[in-house]
Amino acid sequence: MSLNPNLPLVYHPNYSFSFDPKHRFVMSKFAQLHQHVKTLGLAGDNIIEPPHGRVEELEIVHCENYIHDLWHNRLDEKAMRRIGLPWSQALMNRTFTAPLGTLQTARLALKNGLACHLAGGTHHAHSDFGSGFCMVNDLAFTAQTLIQNREVTNVLIFDLDVHQGDGTAAMLAHQPYAFTCSIHCEKNFPFRKSPSDLDIGLANNMQDAEYLGIVDDTLQFLLNELNPDLVLYDAGVDIWQEDGLGKLDISWQGIEKRDHIVLKRCLANNTPVATVIGGGYDRDHQRLAKRHGIVIEQAASF
Repeated sequence: MSLNPNLPLVYHPNYSFSFDPKHRFVMSKFAQLHQHVKTLGLAGDNIIEPPHGRVEELEIVHCENYIHDLWHNRLDEKAMRRIGLPWSQALMNRTFTAPLGTLQTARLALKNGLACHLAGGTHHAHSDFGSGFCMVNDLAFTAQTLIQNREVTNVLIFDLDVHQGDGTAAMLAHQPYAFTCSIHCEKNFPFRKSPSDLDIGLANNMQDAEYLGIVDDTLQFLLNELNPDLVLYDAGVDIWQEDGLGKLDISWQGIEKRDHIVLKRCLANNTPVATVIGGGYDRDHQRLAKRHGIVIEQAASF
């Protein structure tokens, strides 16, 4: 498979920093993913670095008090425990840069047809609280910014992380020009789900054939019904059968087929698609980076 070395990729070195390597959230995976795409020959002049985000920019979707308290380390212990990450200035720097990375990826996709972010997919962040390792919601931020600026008429957020995109669904519930679709493991986090425009809850231990059929049928239906100007694709790899938090039984090859199907359908419909990496959990950090690299390899194959 020959890979396109000009595929636009978005990455910032502050995405990874010194962090407890035994923590469930693998903070090193972004730097390792960057290294992995370099070894694939995909990281040259095509890597675009997003600007540092400002707190005020995130107020387009987040409550002003929450976002300022987060930045200044004024959230109480319960709120931080719900997020699940220890506060640090380095964490804030990456947290407020990554949404700008997803926005930049979306704009590159609108221009080039396809672009990939080496981070993103923080779909559990709500307007006034963080949850599940997510503090600010890059998907809601990107969709709302593009719609408000009239850069797009409508956006489809196609969320294939194994966990339901509750924050994105709640934040965009009253935005008629953003359609949220989440295909996830039903009996998994978050246990209190926010209704997306379309939710498909999957049974535990679902395998490749059934899963891929649901993904393909759903996406074809939505592209036909909505004809979106842009698809924001959350390519979570926690659907993998050996993922620590997954509960589905999808093979490595199943992930490759899924990402190929999604990208092929969007491109065949002449719909620009921007990808984010979403969730993935593994004690083998290098293997996790390669798993997150699947969507980038598939994108570079077009």
